[in-house]
Amino acid sequence: MSPISTSVQLWSIILAGGEGTRLRALVHRWLGRPTPKQYCAFVGTRSMFQHTLDRAARLTPPDRIVTVVAHSHRRDALAQLEGRRGSTILFQPANRDTAAGVFLPLTYIRARAQQATVVLYPSDHFVYPEDRFLDAVQRAVRIAESRPDRLVMLGVAPDRLELDYGWIQPCPSLADLPGEPVQAVHSFLEKPDAAQADAALRAGALWNTLVFATNVDLLWTLGWQCLPEMMPLFERLSQAIGGPEEGRALKAIYQDMPAKNFSSDLLQRVPEKLAVVELTGVLWSDWGQPARIAEALRRIDRRPAFPLECLGRPFAPIPTLQGGDGMTVQA
Repeated sequence: MSPISTSVQLWSIILAGGEGTRLRALVHRWLGRPTPKQYCAFVGTRSMFQHTLDRAARLTPPDRIVTVVAHSHRRDALAQLEGRRGSTILFQPANRDTAAGVFLPLTYIRARAQQATVVLYPSDHFVYPEDRFLDAVQRAVRIAESRPDRLVMLGVAPDRLELDYGWIQPCPSLADLPGEPVQAVHSFLEKPDAAQADAALRAGALWNTLVFATNVDLLWTLGWQCLPEMMPLFERLSQAIGGPEEGRALKAIYQDMPAKNFSSDLLQRVPEKLAVVELTGVLWSDWGQPARIAEALRRIDRRPAFPLECLGRPFAPIPTLQGGDGMTVQA
């Protein structure tokens, strides 16, 4: 794929530190060994991690891509990074949930480019087609650059009740951005119960993809507002970056690092600082369950790279609220 030009101040963060516990049984039946899902090639020849790296590289050069990997996954990650040189790889000493996973790379970016815009990509999500997805990311970047007081998320119109996703309740469009399809956010709800999800669905809420663009300073300020017990640790690390104590400082702060969820502990608390762009014409799925993999590949008429019997049992198509696939996907 050819690169897409974008802002010279843009950086990318790739989250690749998850354990993939919900797909562990499928992966073990397939590969015969425990492997986090982001390092698996469920379709084609590239893993989800490699797909995410390649997407990010179309908007930002390698020296402005920062990837977070669990220390225990070091071998898997380095093997898949072969031939993709120049980016920064951070090995987390321990998994402390997604807030630490976001603010660790942000600390390194802030040390080099405090006024930058950052895009965050989870490494275990499926998107198709990629060009249309990256067009939406670029829209989010433009909005974040023109409105540095907003964290701009990509949201997806739901086609079913889903209790594992975050739900974004949008407000009317932001009046000062007439040329961009962007809405303010009334509320954000992470992993609701069935009644809450049904109410959100009826109110026109969107699924949160956890792909967003924002200004470094804004995200740092929101960290201090919502995660005051975590941010002094990253301030301490920032003082050590580039020095002989950097490695020791990283290990030390994770001994005291609280486990905080970025969505429930930050996004849910600051809806007035959020904006949302709807991702249209793109099939997006968080591949946290075998049924989602089977359903997404059925929609694009692709066979998985693993034998179907690895699914363990036949999976019925995920019920949708509309006829057919419930969305239009254009290649």
